[in-house]
Amino acid sequence: MGKINIIETKIPQLLIIEPQVFGDHRGWFYESWSERDFAGAGLDYHFVQDNRSYSKEKDTMRGIHFQKGEHAQTKLVWCGKGAVLDVAVDLRKGSPTYSQWVSVELTAENKRQFLIPRGFGHIFLTLTEDVEFCYKTDNFYNGEADRSIRYDDPDIGIDWNIKNPILSEKDKTAPFLKDSDANFVY
Repeated sequence: MGKINIIETKIPQLLIIEPQVFGDHRGWFYESWSERDFAGAGLDYHFVQDNRSYSKEKDTMRGIHFQKGEHAQTKLVWCGKGAVLDVAVDLRKGSPTYSQWVSVELTAENKRQFLIPRGFGHIFLTLTEDVEFCYKTDNFYNGEADRSIRYDDPDIGIDWNIKNPILSEKDKTAPFLKDSDANFVY
């Protein structure tokens, strides 16, 4: 039934996915995940966990998060309600795009998805109130492997255009990339 449109970014492994949306006077329908369509596009992933988060306030920030080692995760992310600025950061030492980032606006209206492979950190900023954020992972969550990097790390240099994001304590006290134990290798 569904087909996907793949949009490449400046970092080849980071892909924007546009699902085919079917709509009429009643509303709309789309396949948020089709193993057949993704595999047909050369994206062979086996997702094992679905996650959702809710942020009630605009300017809520979550990240830069990743899991290290054998617990690393590929994520397929999208916004089910509201809008976010979603960012992935290359954490693979030796990569020609190491510490570079790509951002994409994900909204309930545009239904875009962002595919973030293992070796990348992930962060998002809510652009509206009442945001539901959804994602699939190809590896289970492991608390001991859970890591964060500072959202305002100068070596990464994401321009958030915001002065005081709403952060968790974990994200406020996260280390900079140079002090992180991220051990991904290109």
